[in-house]
Amino acid sequence: MAEITDPENTVIIELKDGRVVVELMPKVAPEHSARMKELARAGAYDNVVFHRVIEGFMAQTGDVSNGNAEKDFNIRMAGTGGSDMPDLPAEFSKIPHDRGTLGAARSSSPNSANSQFFINFGDNHFLNGQYTVYGRVIEGMDHVDKLARGEPPADPDRMLSVKVAADA
Repeated sequence: MAEITDPENTVIIELKDGRVVVELMPKVAPEHSARMKELARAGAYDNVVFHRVIEGFMAQTGDVSNGNAEKDFNIRMAGTGGSDMPDLPAEFSKIPHDRGTLGAARSSSPNSANSQFFINFGDNHFLNGQYTVYGRVIEGMDHVDKLARGEPPADPDRMLSVKVAADA
């Protein structure tokens, strides 16, 4: 088990196969880190599906308006929405998109990230400087590797719960 050194900036994502521990990077991307904690504390990420999972590339989730498997769920709409909060400005950095890093999903506008994020399966350095990196998986990447593939997956996996470690 990974040691959690900063519980206020660590998020625990429960998947069907186990927990994924993400260390947020508030010094690198303060607004994205704060948004993830705010949505986690509100329970907005609970039961949200991984709507785009591409082998060797990444697993995308976090559409809190369309991706909740318990509400009016339509997998074809998952990935098209965000939260009720305003979009975030890009917080690009020199942190590379390595395996296990968390990136902010967005539209073609760099300042359109909201609630969606992706976890890189591999080193995706072609994304460097184009998408905000704001976290890193420190435990449970093996569980991320088991997610159902597809765009969207036929039977998508979901985040059962997402909590800030300080609250767990």
